[in-house]
Amino acid sequence: MSGQHQAASRYFVPAPSRYPVLASVGLLVILASAAGWVNGLSFAPWTFTVGMLGLLLVLRGWFADAIGESEGGHYGRNVDVSYRWSMSWFIFSEVMFFAAFFGALFYARNFALPQLAGLDAKLLWPDFTAVWPTLGPAGVVDKFGTMGPWPIPTLNTALLLSSGVTITIAHHALRANQRARAAFWLFLTICLGVTFLGFQGFEYFHAYHELNMKLTSGIYGSTFFLLTGFHGFHVMMGTVMLSVMLIRILKGHFTPEHHFGFEGAAWYWHFVDVVWLGLYVVVYWL
Repeated sequence: MSGQHQAASRYFVPAPSRYPVLASVGLLVILASAAGWVNGLSFAPWTFTVGMLGLLLVLRGWFADAIGESEGGHYGRNVDVSYRWSMSWFIFSEVMFFAAFFGALFYARNFALPQLAGLDAKLLWPDFTAVWPTLGPAGVVDKFGTMGPWPIPTLNTALLLSSGVTITIAHHALRANQRARAAFWLFLTICLGVTFLGFQGFEYFHAYHELNMKLTSGIYGSTFFLLTGFHGFHVMMGTVMLSVMLIRILKGHFTPEHHFGFEGAAWYWHFVDVVWLGLYVVVYWL
């Protein structure tokens, strides 16, 4: 059981950790490899895989250290407050991250596109009209089909909304000290997240091979894949976090009063749900 009560009156300062630097290196490899992958570099899929595996190993070690400190009785109320503030600011930074992409899409649709079809641009592109989605005025983008809200995006919306319900049930069960019930509903939440990712992978395959919609398909394709792709990455990381919480519940690490590891993962998962609702409306319907 958790030993947080033992450290209620002091603040635990951990030893210097190598994991932040290693995680940064892993993320750099992942992003650089992803950029190389979409630009046709043959080695990029392999380095992307290495980066992902490396990041997962780093997270495993990082989580293990934090869990060991918690179960060793080092975390009290002061550390709990710090974790809550840290998670809150982290989620705020994620809100700003997605706000930048939503802002780019809003600017492209409501400002840049009308300007390209304005009177002062008619000399360059007399036949261009401000209709979304657009191939652009220069004729350099291949024709592509657009992604509608049915059926996969709507099914994914139902999956994520359902997962928000199941994780809330799991939280209430944990607070009631009903471990078996909490583990069941958390496992169901993880299954819903994995199913979401499977559907999104199928959606991408359909977009590339049947609709000819790619990351290079103008501003529509780039914003679509950036928004949905980064959201999918967050769902994957959230699924990893929830899987760790499931293992901890099965090991009896949490108590009804002290379980912020679970709460932090639940906050993150609800954030992912809310972002998807915005994506579903703005990207697929409007």
